Amino acid sequence: MVSRNVDRLITLEEHIIQSQNRFRGATGELSQLLRDIGLAAKIVSREVNKAGITNILGLEGSENVHGEHVKKLDVFANEQMRHALSRSQIICTMVSEEDDEPVLMESSSGKYIVFVDPLDGSSNIDVNVSIGTIFSIFRRKSHRADLPDKEDILQSGMEQVAGGYALYGSSTILAYTTGLGVSVFTLDPSIGEFFLSDDNIQMPEHGSYYSINEGSFSTWEKGLQEYIKYCKRDDKPSGKPYSARYIGSMVADVHRTILKGGIFIYPATQKHPQGKLRLMYECNPLAFIVEQAGGRASNGEKRILDIQPEDIHQSTPIFLGSKQNVEEAEQFLKEYEAESMIGK
Repeated sequence: MVSRNVDRLITLEEHIIQSQNRFRGATGELSQLLRDIGLAAKIVSREVNKAGITNILGLEGSENVHGEHVKKLDVFANEQMRHALSRSQIICTMVSEEDDEPVLMESSSGKYIVFVDPLDGSSNIDVNVSIGTIFSIFRRKSHRADLPDKEDILQSGMEQVAGGYALYGSSTILAYTTGLGVSVFTLDPSIGEFFLSDDNIQMPEHGSYYSINEGSFSTWEKGLQEYIKYCKRDDKPSGKPYSARYIGSMVADVHRTILKGGIFIYPATQKHPQGKLRLMYECNPLAFIVEQAGGRASNGEKRILDIQPEDIHQSTPIFLGSKQNVEEAEQFLKEYEAESMIGK
């Protein structure tokens, strides 16, 4: 990881204001929105850290739009995010993994639309493994006097004005980008403040780690199977196989990949031919972060940020990480797809 040294303690609010001053004519609304998200992350972090003693572990009893069992903390995180985003009346619509449809906020004339996965990796809640929150911010296209429409909501990742994530682990981390590099903040729980810990993070061009659920190996396309076999071989310039690392919380796996280099993969399978991770509130914001850190993110053929969404809960395969690692994987997919076409 390459980052600019932080010479003094800079709070999240200070950093947001300093960044805002780089944009002529900035109104401060996006800055306020990022502060609101930071507040929600603090509240969720607090509850995550004491979940076992406040009886907020376990299943809530319902299923979300994807047919996944909803945990109590999923519901709590979703409510906190919605409450925080409604405070400043800056957003007109919130789209969440936990809600079937977009939620129209009280201020329908708000300037922004926010996509959020309130608690990524929630299947790990009960076993005390790192989980996170992912968010993506778009500027609406329609006139603010009108209700937001489909064109406002279904924008490609290239049109994000900000994206980021919070990671609730051994410490609570908040990372975000507005297209001017990636900044990472660490929460000091003693005073409840985020402080800048790394600025302008750059990923290694190549890494020696791969992250994928190998239990699904038999359901992958041939090119991906061969790529993972390649990862395990020692006939590379380094003379060593890559090391496998897989947590099962996308935020945690991607955060490690950003810092250490390598590749994170959640592919298409026979059961999920379009992949399982959600484009709008998981893949887009993390692809934005990774590209701003010098990495690469694709669905195996096409850049993630260039995908035009057709549905708010649309899913996609994703290959994300150090530029050279992702290009390696893409080459294997392309080569074996060509072979299969010849066979036909």
